[in-house]
Amino acid sequence: MMRALGLMSGTSVDGIDVALIETDGEQVQSFGPSLTVPYADDVRRVIRSAFGAEQPSELTRAAEKAVTAGHVAAVRRWSKEHGIALSTIDLVGFHGQTITHRPEKRFTWQIGDGAALARELGLRVVNDLRRADVAAGGQGAPLVPIYHAALARDLPRPLAIVNIGGVANVTWVGVDGALLAFDTGPGNAPIDDWCARRAGLRYDTDGALAAAGMVHRTRLARFGEHRYFMRVPPKSLDRGDFSDTWAEGLSVADGAATLTYGTAQAIALASRHFPAAAAQWVICGGGARNPTLLRAIVEVTGNKVVTAADLGWDGDALEAQAFGFLAARSLRGLPLTFPTTTGAPKPLSGGRLHLP
Repeated sequence: MMRALGLMSGTSVDGIDVALIETDGEQVQSFGPSLTVPYADDVRRVIRSAFGAEQPSELTRAAEKAVTAGHVAAVRRWSKEHGIALSTIDLVGFHGQTITHRPEKRFTWQIGDGAALARELGLRVVNDLRRADVAAGGQGAPLVPIYHAALARDLPRPLAIVNIGGVANVTWVGVDGALLAFDTGPGNAPIDDWCARRAGLRYDTDGALAAAGMVHRTRLARFGEHRYFMRVPPKSLDRGDFSDTWAEGLSVADGAATLTYGTAQAIALASRHFPAAAAQWVICGGGARNPTLLRAIVEVTGNKVVTAADLGWDGDALEAQAFGFLAARSLRGLPLTFPTTTGAPKPLSGGRLHLP
């Protein structure tokens, strides 16, 4: 077993998640402490300025420097707050920050300097975990399904595990352990963008703004006709593929309500692609902290819905844990992606190892 530290900075750009697990890349023996370190507003702006880039520039270099420095600081803070010496860590899984994801061009870019992180922390670091899959023709996302399967080993199946970050994705786990995974559609990103543009808020705290609004059903019905929802998996999205503009013209509260139900509807529509109906849905990620969104998911799916916390999982740390798990798999040459999770031509390993 390895003590693996996973690091995740998602498309919402809200902060850096740090989480420790003990694993061999096949089973999880134990969970260690976790920590979320929010990005400062000026750092968030620097990172967002690089979104959509496909070539290096001053903007991307500044963003990468900020991401790398932020991760170094986050790991050191985690070590100090939890009293765990970094010398006791075997491996770091470093996702980096996705700024552009265009698998149809066989292109994905997660900024973050893995070699610099390894030097600064004095630890082995695995990063670039999506690149091999995309280069082989896969979607490069989602990467977390194999970790979901490890967590769900003793749960009733079929099971759907939904992670709601900036983009939402689902892992369907069959009775026999079969996996199907794909991005369902927008997650928190359009809601966050709406709140920022229209209300000067970083996000809709506890879904309060959406709860005060009215859902515009005609717009929601049109949204549900988007061609992406009809596409057969595997499929994945860039953060910018779904925006908040379809709520334009609505009041602040009504727009938040309608966008929130849009995210829920996209999740519900994912079930049309499941080989068998899910016995229950498990909601993870930042979206699990939004009670209005959770109620919307219950309403539109008509299924049993629980949160990761209801199962004793740390929903906020789950993706970071997953990258510790994936780093352990990478080190052992085990596959990270599969034909039914990313559309890869065969089970593929990946990642790049940096020594301190």
